[in-house]
Amino acid sequence: MAKPAILTLDDDVDVLRAVERDLRREYGSEYRVTRADSGASALQLLEELKRRGEPSALMLVDQRMPAMSGVEFLQRAVEIFPESKRVLLTAYADTEAAIRAINEVHIDHYLLKPWDPPEEKLYPVLTDLLDDWRSAYRPPFEGIRVVGSQWAPASHRIKEFLARNNIPYLWMDPEVSKEARRLIEVSGTNKLELPCLFFPDGSMLEKPENREIAERCGLQTSADMPFYDLVVVGAGPAGLAASVYGASEGLRTLVVEKQAPGGQAGMSSRIENYLGFPGGVSGGELARRAVSQARRFGAEVLSAQEAVGLSVDGPSKTVKLGDGSELKCRALLIATGVSYRQLDAEGIERLAGAGVYYGAAMTEGESVRNQDVYIIGGANSAGQAAMYFSGYARTVTMLVRGASLSSNMSQYLIDQIDGADNIQVRTGCEVVEVLGETRLEKLVIAGDGDNTRETVSAAALFIFIGAIPHTEWLGDLVARDERGFVLSGAEAAANGKATQFQLQNRLPFLLETSLPGVFVAGDVRHGSVKRVASAVGEGSMAVMYVHRYLSSV
Repeated sequence: MAKPAILTLDDDVDVLRAVERDLRREYGSEYRVTRADSGASALQLLEELKRRGEPSALMLVDQRMPAMSGVEFLQRAVEIFPESKRVLLTAYADTEAAIRAINEVHIDHYLLKPWDPPEEKLYPVLTDLLDDWRSAYRPPFEGIRVVGSQWAPASHRIKEFLARNNIPYLWMDPEVSKEARRLIEVSGTNKLELPCLFFPDGSMLEKPENREIAERCGLQTSADMPFYDLVVVGAGPAGLAASVYGASEGLRTLVVEKQAPGGQAGMSSRIENYLGFPGGVSGGELARRAVSQARRFGAEVLSAQEAVGLSVDGPSKTVKLGDGSELKCRALLIATGVSYRQLDAEGIERLAGAGVYYGAAMTEGESVRNQDVYIIGGANSAGQAAMYFSGYARTVTMLVRGASLSSNMSQYLIDQIDGADNIQVRTGCEVVEVLGETRLEKLVIAGDGDNTRETVSAAALFIFIGAIPHTEWLGDLVARDERGFVLSGAEAAANGKATQFQLQNRLPFLLETSLPGVFVAGDVRHGSVKRVASAVGEGSMAVMYVHRYLSSV
């Protein structure tokens, strides 16, 4: 934690140096002593401290200054640091002004010049005031402070990115937070574009993209080497498992992730049927452990980077990234997973990120406290989200098109939902319209097979319907089914596009695509089992086939 600041202000340079000398001698080990020779420069210094999130413990200010008196300065300074102790340094002739300032500006004390010897006339007073300040002081949050509107889609995106990448942050909404409004005031810009990230060193980013945040937070966004044995696109369970096994077995391995490690599984609040975790584990924690394990073996993990193209030159594969850079490798594993299908309901696009969310959006837990939440979906992800939000919301209503939960959800989750007092399951229904001006306010729910319509108030809607693979970047090089899922093994060969294997006089390996040396694992693979354990198994098994391929070329 940064040392709390003691500010001394005097326009007389000799006096200023003497005060600073005495303060440093007595308090320098526990406090950072700063000085200013004018009210304007002192206010700038305080504003810089505020931007950095550093505390101010005490201000020792001279009364007689030409441009701005000590009392005038303290009147403005108290708006920046209202809890800081305020001491006026005065001449004998100014004692009446100092006494008035105690009542009008609420200064804590005044001292007469000269203050020598400080052991008798300065330190006892300041030490008592600093002890009082410390007794009431609560250390500020020292990480990133995010200031923005709760219902702005960009705010949700940034909070989600920070949380899922395990970057600590403090969320502040200027509509309800005086501290947030003060940060905006001292930002030094006429019009701050929100959401804005304030960093501990005083710098800030206005409405940044994820890649800017990643670079600023020290996440790796560019490759260290020009060529790799194995590039893995996607850091979900399959991709992370492949990176662990690939790196541990000596392959120069790099993982590319667009959003955050963990994929869809990383958004799960609690996975309770994964082998080896009898008490359950959150998707975020599982992803964090896997990333640490992969890095320990030497794998690189690129954050906030998206694969946008693929090309092949003999045995070499080139993955083009969204920032224009390229990655070259001997073998490629496609483990991009899937995303939730968009809900076809009137008004849905306008309110996405403003009360309507795809996936669990666990960063929104506090925003729905004691309110009514709706969840669309009947599989495990929806059930896990229902249990998570039941700890915050007044009511959680699951909307399921089918007749029951049993066809797609694990029994342990069904039992938990049945035992939750504030979770209701409504079957045979769907959302046909969402309503609200700047944020979600109401839902229109239709019954299955009839013309009934019901309008209900809703603080948030979380959507878990279907799965869509994002494999457009593969072009025509890799065979896919009609929905975009990647074909592998015998199915890739049967497709008729695996002609290059004839030159090698073999068929594709089990998890190999229609292009030699390009493999697929996890939910993006055609016919995969949508479970974390199976994705991990496929990712680790794919590395075995990568070794076989590399030994044959």
